[in-house]
Amino acid sequence: MLALNMEEFKQKLSSVKGILSDIHGVLYDSGEDGGIAIPGSVEALDRLRASGIPFRLCTNESQCSREILLRKLHRLGFKVSANEITSPPPVAVEVIRERNLRPHILVHPDAMSEFEGLDSNDPNCVLLGDAATAFTYEALNRAFVHLMQMEKPLIVSMGKGKYYFETDGIKLDVGTFAYALQYATDCQVEVIGKPSPRYFATALNDIGLSAQDSVLMIGDDIESDVGGSQACGMLGVLVRTGKYRPSAENHPRVRPDAIVNNFAQFVDLIIDSRQQ
Repeated sequence: MLALNMEEFKQKLSSVKGILSDIHGVLYDSGEDGGIAIPGSVEALDRLRASGIPFRLCTNESQCSREILLRKLHRLGFKVSANEITSPPPVAVEVIRERNLRPHILVHPDAMSEFEGLDSNDPNCVLLGDAATAFTYEALNRAFVHLMQMEKPLIVSMGKGKYYFETDGIKLDVGTFAYALQYATDCQVEVIGKPSPRYFATALNDIGLSAQDSVLMIGDDIESDVGGSQACGMLGVLVRTGKYRPSAENHPRVRPDAIVNNFAQFVDLIIDSRQQ
């Protein structure tokens, strides 16, 4: 483990009251046939749960419904329940209904079930998820046309990531397309997902905590996971799996509180800190 101040970080680790963990790139790498679990992560999650430390799996996964994500995790060996996961679609639906928005929806077909019942007549915003291969020219141009026809155009984006890692390489993420549409239309982008403070607060509320309660976030995205959590008052730990690149350790704006090789090492460290 690399920490900016090892002794100071160990003291903070022993007082951590709750943990938020990314899923994609921390517990598993997606890809063909559902992807693969990162070595040691299945057993590490079991150890974390057995430790009694409150945790929440806080993901920006918007390429599929929660039901599909849960089935994928179960196939990979993770003993995860639905109430242990926070994902963007239900939070986006909540925001859309609160503000009486009518979205033109551009998401992956596997995620569409999350948005059933929303009013999409005469759209006054565009809702984007990680549509992957559904981000065709035609689909993006249709979203562009809708935005240009709106009096106060708004893009609601389920995440702002630039790219993510799959077993066959890196892939463009939803943020790339959201900000391309912003560039074309000069409209606002509102992020629902990490690094949104509201999104972190939703995950923390589910385990009865707030960002001021000595909480830690671990993830492979130096900006959304680490920087986003630190901006909310949490500790941010970077993991050297998933989309991690060595340049992240010298990010010009974000300095992680610690860097670990993998999720298993992190879990061992936090459990050990309780036994000292």
